[in-house]
Amino acid sequence: MSGDTSAVQGGRRISAHAVCAAIRDDIVSGAYQPGSRLTEELLARRYGVSRVPVREALRTLESEGFVTTRRHAGACVAQPSEREAADLLDIRALLEPLGAARAAQRRTEAHLKVLRGLVRLGRERAHGGQLGELRPLGDWFHETLAQASGSPSLAALLVQLRRKTAWVYAAAPGPRPAPPEGAARPDPAARAVESWAEHGALVDAVARGDADRARALATTHTERALSEYRLRRPIPVRTSKHSVNTASGRN
Repeated sequence: MSGDTSAVQGGRRISAHAVCAAIRDDIVSGAYQPGSRLTEELLARRYGVSRVPVREALRTLESEGFVTTRRHAGACVAQPSEREAADLLDIRALLEPLGAARAAQRRTEAHLKVLRGLVRLGRERAHGGQLGELRPLGDWFHETLAQASGSPSLAALLVQLRRKTAWVYAAAPGPRPAPPEGAARPDPAARAVESWAEHGALVDAVARGDADRARALATTHTERALSEYRLRRPIPVRTSKHSVNTASGRN
């Protein structure tokens, strides 16, 4: 397989891109703890591929900041400092409003159709209390909004920032400070309904081509969402083996 960065699994050719997506997903979900070693042999066995696409995937993940290479130790999951983690939130808070403003200027009807459909689904799930289904819808929404900016570089940065934020931070569930005396404790279901209402208002501004309004709404939405994040606690490594599913549509 000289020079080829794909592998054959069950008669299908699996690209380094698919292997990279699978490893990245496992890093983001916490299957690999920060600082843990990533050996080519074990990764190839885990995902059912050869070492060639694994090697290429690790190079890509290193360029994205998920992996570091240490002398005499090989590839390891990166360990961002608290300052680096805080910087992620600051950068995302700056870039997401920019992406929304650009989307208002450059979106296509195809983008609007997808965004409106996602808002409809998100509102239905939020009002129905199906909170577990909202995160993938939210990821899809923000990825589409980023693509609507018409800038591949900006879109790639926004998608990567969301992945890295999800990796370093956990969303709102977990211990929180008690609300002020007399104030109601935040309700996750109510916040979900409110969040998808914000998504809908943002899409309306994008549809009208109102860049200033889109930027302002995205700023408010991003500030509210990121204020609910807390640094992750270490998550134990899962040992179950699974293969790359090229039919999953991950990219």
